[in-house]
Amino acid sequence: MASKKIQEINAGSMADIAFLLLIFFLVATTMNVDTGIQRMLPPYTQNQEGIDIKERNILKVYINKANQVAVDGIPMDINNLKDRAKEYILNRANDPKMSEIEVQNIELIGNYPVSKGVVSLQNDRATSYETYIHVQNELTRAFNEIRDELASVKFGKPFADLEDNQKDAITKAVPQRISEAEPRNIGGK
Repeated sequence: MASKKIQEINAGSMADIAFLLLIFFLVATTMNVDTGIQRMLPPYTQNQEGIDIKERNILKVYINKANQVAVDGIPMDINNLKDRAKEYILNRANDPKMSEIEVQNIELIGNYPVSKGVVSLQNDRATSYETYIHVQNELTRAFNEIRDELASVKFGKPFADLEDNQKDAITKAVPQRISEAEPRNIGGK
């Protein structure tokens, strides 16, 4: 019997093809990048010590090492935090225990009651990251809902769908003021 010679496959260009495919996928693929928690820092001033905020304009949110939340010293369920923050920021009843309201003339909106309130968040060093992020999300949701409500009333669409100048007007009317204090040992169980 005669043996047939098996023909070899030229694999010389296979490496080139694999390299080109690799380059194609590296160039064509997009990567999701985590951006973190977005916060606007206050503008720099020469005299940082001279910033005075009235006590009524600070909503104090604490998270202890047992991951329990307290607002102005009163224990609160995290799920109620958004509504409490909205109530504080809007201060529709003009309650002297809540944030001061100053009527400002804002372009595209007109006269609007702007809150002077600041939400101050402080956590214990032993607070879980999950609880911390949950509280952050609830506070951010409060501001986002107020902005969406105002955008719907003034422009007939949600905040995310507004044009840049409209977003700027809503942001001036509802500034997101969340202050984070240095973690410390707050206590708890």
